[in-house]
Amino acid sequence: MKKINTLLKKYQEIILYVLFGGFTTVVNLAVFWLLNKAIGENAYLINNIIAWFAAVVFAYITNKLWVFESKSWALKIVIKEIPEFFLARVFSLAVEEGGLWLFVEIMEFDKLSFDLLGFAFTGKLIAKILLAVIVVILNYIFSKFIIFAKKKNESN
Repeated sequence: MKKINTLLKKYQEIILYVLFGGFTTVVNLAVFWLLNKAIGENAYLINNIIAWFAAVVFAYITNKLWVFESKSWALKIVIKEIPEFFLARVFSLAVEEGGLWLFVEIMEFDKLSFDLLGFAFTGKLIAKILLAVIVVILNYIFSKFIIFAKKKNESN
C-alpha cells in the first residue's frame, strides 16, 4: 500500500492530466457530436472550432486548479496564463483541423462509419477521436513546460 501511495504521489500530475484530459476530450467530442446533429455534418470544421473553444475553457480551469496547481487568480498571472494557454491550444487546433480535413477529404474516412450500441460513429467522429490522442500529448507538453511551468521566484 505504501508503494502504491508513493507511485500515486510521484505520478499525480500525469494521472490528473490524463483524467482531466479525458473529461476535456469528452466535452470536445460531445459538443462536436451535438453540433453535427443540430447544424449538420457539412459544417464539421466550424463545429470543431466551437467544440474546441468549449473544451479549452474547461481545460484551462481544470489544468490551472487541479493538474498544475496554479491556484493564483492574481491579474498578472492570469494575464500571462490565458493568452499562452489559448495560443498553445490554437496550435493544437490547427493540427486537429488539418488532420480532420486530411482524414475526411483526402483519406475518405467517412467510408469507415459504423453503429455501435445504437450510436453512430461517423468517419468524422472517428478521425476526431484519433486526433484527440495527438492533441492531448501536444497540450500536455505546452502546459507543463511553458504555460504552468513553475518559476523559482513566482508564487502561484
